[in-house]
Amino acid sequence: MNTKEELPLSKIELINTYKNELQNYSLEQLRYKSEEEVWSIGQMYDHLIICAHEYLDSMETCATLNDEQPLGKTEFGEKLYKNGGFPPIKIRLPEELNDPPNNSDSKDELISRIKQVILRLSQWESKVEHINPKYKVQHGGFGWLNAKEWYDLVYMHFRHHLRQKSDLEQRLGK
Repeated sequence: MNTKEELPLSKIELINTYKNELQNYSLEQLRYKSEEEVWSIGQMYDHLIICAHEYLDSMETCATLNDEQPLGKTEFGEKLYKNGGFPPIKIRLPEELNDPPNNSDSKDELISRIKQVILRLSQWESKVEHINPKYKVQHGGFGWLNAKEWYDLVYMHFRHHLRQKSDLEQRLGK
């Protein structure tokens, strides 16, 4: 898979590619940690899946709101969306948000969980454009995001982790 940040894949195609590539790993490879501070491939998948559901929960909350939010994004949030993705750097969360992801899921469990993300994205793909863009939920780092921005954040986050995925695969000798 091409790991450039400028992938021509749709949101769902990109996440389907992640799902399909799970077949390429043994259970040992999924759980392999080259260093204590470095995530395994399975942990990276767990992180992506958990964040995707959190973002989609916020998107769904936007769909239920009735009050418009006049506030907007933070400076970093504005840059993120203007550029269409995260900068090509490693981002470390604050310690209180940096619990290591789960490293015990099987390949089948990860596939099932990522299928749920794909299903939710598919269910909202045609609806998200019709949600009032002034109905927003606050993100801790990016400011006030509307439903479409939360939906797009799933894709941007998966795309951002392609570099990490490539690095972890190199550590496996793939």
